[in-house]
Amino acid sequence: MALDAVSYRDEYQRSISDPEGFWLEAATAVDWAVAPRQAHNGEQPPHGRWFADGELNTCYNALDRHIAAGRGDLPALIHDSAMTGTQRVYTYAELTDQVARFAGVLRAQGVGKGDRVLIYMPMIPEAAIAMLATARLGAIHSVVFGGFAASELAVRIQDAAPTVVVTTSGGLEPHRLVEYLPTVHEALGKAGVPELPVVIKHRDGFAADPAALGLNAVDWESALAAAEPAAPVPVKASDPLYILYTSGTTGAPKGVVRDNGGHAVALLWTMKNHYNIAPGDVWWTASDVGWVVGHSYIVYGPLLAGATTLMYEGKPVGTPDAGAFWRVIEQHKVKALFTAPTALRAIRKMDPEAELLKKYHVGSLETLFTAGERLDSDTYHWAGKVLGVPVVDHWWQTETGWPIVGNPRGLEPLPLKAGSPTVPMPGFDLRIVDGMGVDVAVGEEGNIVLGLPLPPGTLPTLWNDDQRFIDSYLSAFEGFYVTGDSGYQDEDGYVFVMGRTDDVINVAGHRLSTGAIEQVIGTHPAVAECAVIGIADVLKGQKAVGYVVLKSGVSLSPEDLQKELVALVRREIGPVADFKSAVVVEALPKTRSGKILRKTMRQIADGVDYVVPSTIEDSSVIDALMPVLRPS
Repeated sequence: MALDAVSYRDEYQRSISDPEGFWLEAATAVDWAVAPRQAHNGEQPPHGRWFADGELNTCYNALDRHIAAGRGDLPALIHDSAMTGTQRVYTYAELTDQVARFAGVLRAQGVGKGDRVLIYMPMIPEAAIAMLATARLGAIHSVVFGGFAASELAVRIQDAAPTVVVTTSGGLEPHRLVEYLPTVHEALGKAGVPELPVVIKHRDGFAADPAALGLNAVDWESALAAAEPAAPVPVKASDPLYILYTSGTTGAPKGVVRDNGGHAVALLWTMKNHYNIAPGDVWWTASDVGWVVGHSYIVYGPLLAGATTLMYEGKPVGTPDAGAFWRVIEQHKVKALFTAPTALRAIRKMDPEAELLKKYHVGSLETLFTAGERLDSDTYHWAGKVLGVPVVDHWWQTETGWPIVGNPRGLEPLPLKAGSPTVPMPGFDLRIVDGMGVDVAVGEEGNIVLGLPLPPGTLPTLWNDDQRFIDSYLSAFEGFYVTGDSGYQDEDGYVFVMGRTDDVINVAGHRLSTGAIEQVIGTHPAVAECAVIGIADVLKGQKAVGYVVLKSGVSLSPEDLQKELVALVRREIGPVADFKSAVVVEALPKTRSGKILRKTMRQIADGVDYVVPSTIEDSSVIDALMPVLRPS
């Protein structure tokens, strides 16, 4: 099957051969305070920037300009809470008013251009309002997923140095309430800034008292009522819009920076050309605002495009059943759904014949998009069969902010192939290279790298750490960004992403550092050393499993140790790690230099072909591990 999509091929080639013309043309979709005359400044990373001579305000582009165009009465945001059974619709005019007023609240707390605002909230409208209000002031937000523990939150507070924290009483899970305020209090203490102002959106049913905790609390509702609305503040296109922390292989989080101008241009291009979403369409990304998917495609992308974005507080199953997604699609006439394969696998596990789907009319749905982890063929075929719509996988990263590889449904839809997210998107000069940086043959697996400069909307650097940006992404192959993934391209140019080349694992779409989990496990007094690997899991893509060597003389039973380690990881990293399995072993396989052979362990556990490195110190250790790595 050869590619016959001339429009895609022409657009892609133009983006590579004439990036200046291609992206300046794309930039005309943005309302600029000062229009850029140059696309890229021509400098090498980390100093290369897109539209550096332009000025804009991202919040204005997401909200105010739609009112000016006469679309103020159209729905901008639908909040559907399966947890509370409530729904709320904000028009563009209503959402703009709320955002402008909350920007006034932030301004009253001293937030100005370039200052940081840390947001620690669940899937409630106020999370999006806080993000947009920060952008309105020309400030920089850093959203931290509500499931993260105090120690993780503290690290991000220390690194971002926010002027204010915005949070809520807590989050709602199917069978429990998650109190946020004690976590925020502990994190502020650990970060050494206990006096930092904390704006709190109060929710019913939570017990923690801000005054009793000693928080410097500001009540959301009272402050909002007294606030003067703030106007949009223009910033340079190259100024940061947000910082989003992602796991690093060292365990220390990396603050991915997103700029204002390139971000707006790229997201507008993708909403029209990749996702085929236009003003007035109802778009649903079933993710969380704490992740890059939530930033790009719950909040900014659909609002920049003038569409209606649906924000869902609930689960794919259990709130109340495996028909929850179908209910939302029917009720709100969703045109396209973007979710993780994990959600589809959970639905299929509970309702394999999709009996619950028969209760709902989902005829509005035209496309199902998936990303966040590899879409397995079984789930791909199942979803396509039961829904009767194209199931479109696509692949990207926190660092890129938008699809590297996808299927341009609004430009010219390409044939779908199970196991492939399709082809490189315009702007991404994708190559597959060997360890020496040489292009490999068609069909041969290698390192997936991207030619520099990366297109607009991708990270220009890491927060306050240009050198780590270079070391992490640009040092392995000169002139290329290293994605950290391996894969191959077939004879049609379709990309197949095979897995990570480092020790960051993907649990239900959440990237987690095995090194960070190992650090936590290593603090247990019984543990001498450990290795954590990601093992393939039918439901969640990967699951973290710890292999632990005990200190001499420890009498703790393996069962009790596992319980304590699970509790320790949950407390220090949070429930998102989903760590449930710790196995006691006599020794770990290592090279002569002392490096633990995690990749080999993972390959054995996943039942794939492996080669024991010649540098192994003691090959008998592998043999001894076989029964626990691959139990019969």
